[in-house]
Amino acid sequence: MRHGEAEPQYLSDSERQLTAAGLAEVSEMAQWLHHHYSAFDQIFSSPYRRTQQTAAVLLQKGLSTQSVTVNTDLVPEGNAQQVVDFLDVLYAENPQAKIILVSHMPLVSFLVEAFTRSGQTPIFDTAGVACLDYQPHKGVLLEYVCPSMIRLVKSVS
Repeated sequence: MRHGEAEPQYLSDSERQLTAAGLAEVSEMAQWLHHHYSAFDQIFSSPYRRTQQTAAVLLQKGLSTQSVTVNTDLVPEGNAQQVVDFLDVLYAENPQAKIILVSHMPLVSFLVEAFTRSGQTPIFDTAGVACLDYQPHKGVLLEYVCPSMIRLVKSVS
């Protein structure tokens, strides 16, 4: 998952906070995740403030009973292969684990490519979620959803 809309960059990128619209986006996606997927075992987030805020909303909406774990590899310039290696170790211990990663562009795009080996790096809207079925060394993109897609479906219904 990419974090929600954040305030413009002033001094430190790592200290940018979610805007009111960003909080609303994340809340909307948390509700969607809650209705379409069962509870998650773990939430990992980058140490940046906006991803921590995003992960906190996911916890508040009941998507996990565990606290958020910070992973310093989930920063914008992070190395996707290091994240894959980290998750491969977790899945070796618990192959059925359901995990949410909260990160940034461009890393979220590189993660989809690294997990699926599809050769494609999708662009994520703020609060966008790529749902993957992943086993070590083999992943499949099940769906990509973002707040504007949810609103579009609601307006058509």
